[in-house]
Amino acid sequence: MKILFTGGGSGGHIFPIIAVARELRKVYPQDIRFFYIGPRDDFASVLLSQEGIEVKAIWAGKVRRYLTVVSLIQNLFDVFIKIPIGILQSFIFSKGGFGSLPPIIAGWLLQTPIFLHESDVAPGAANRFLSRLAKKVLVSFPNTEYFSLSKMILVGNPIRREMLDESEAVAQDFFKITNKKPIILILGGSQGAQRINDEILEVLSELLQEFELIHQTGVKNFKQIEAEAKVVISKDLEKYYHPFPFFREQELKKAYRLADLIVSRAGAGSIFEIAALAKPSILVPLSEAAQNHQIKNAYSYAQNGASQVLEEANFTSHFFLEKLKTLFAHPLELEKMSQAAQEFAKPLAATNIAKDIVSYLFS
Repeated sequence: MKILFTGGGSGGHIFPIIAVARELRKVYPQDIRFFYIGPRDDFASVLLSQEGIEVKAIWAGKVRRYLTVVSLIQNLFDVFIKIPIGILQSFIFSKGGFGSLPPIIAGWLLQTPIFLHESDVAPGAANRFLSRLAKKVLVSFPNTEYFSLSKMILVGNPIRREMLDESEAVAQDFFKITNKKPIILILGGSQGAQRINDEILEVLSELLQEFELIHQTGVKNFKQIEAEAKVVISKDLEKYYHPFPFFREQELKKAYRLADLIVSRAGAGSIFEIAALAKPSILVPLSEAAQNHQIKNAYSYAQNGASQVLEEANFTSHFFLEKLKTLFAHPLELEKMSQAAQEFAKPLAATNIAKDIVSYLFS
């Protein structure tokens, strides 16, 4: 059996694909080959190849929403040259994004069954269009916008179940945790991490007097943050600060295991991992995300009390510090957040998607 995955190439597309592929191998252990078609992306290619997924890069193109002479010319080139060439190159579990347009259109022309997954509350333009060609549209959030109710199935966002299984002792040893203070995990994301970093640095010394921090700074920002942190914190506080440029899977699962509270952007992947781990959280949605999808994701998740939302305009250093102090002064509130996260979680999303795909193929 052969299954083709496609998506835009970002981590938000690639990690759910990996999760579904792993579960498909468990659900259907017979001979199965996985392929991925999408725009050229070295990061995605490495991750997918490690999972035994054969990768083919194609021309994909995109539509730019800002209007300038240059963007208009680029849009015309992409729509009339790149995307048609990509369709010809592609001759299907889709994570959406403009990178998935050519393979999905090619699959539709060949009458191949198409399963579309939407991670966010607000679908992008590509998935809104592609939903018309899909057999089923699998969604993460109960209030997902736009799609036809007759096609839509609520499954959650696929997460790698391996992220939920880690020894606390191994994690503590890896990070050299002191266990003297509550542990805060800060995940800035690949975009906009600097804005979170700047506010953290403003009150880093005060934070470390109350908490122990594991801080993913972003690769580009790491050396600067590390240097500035040495200036603003005293020697006796250094043992409570653990900056990292970027967490690979094995590192992130350790950080997740230790965290008493997680501060994160509001990508669907992060939200559903946090929920599956039943961790209290503060979400800081990326303000310029397309369709405001991170803001909508954050408020959708926070509706039942699983998280608190701090929009970027309100994410100021001292306000953030006081919010942390207030939360940890009320442990019952943290416990309620943890319970609400667990109620929202769908840790078997990838398994259920894999079963749906196999069931459809053999029906």
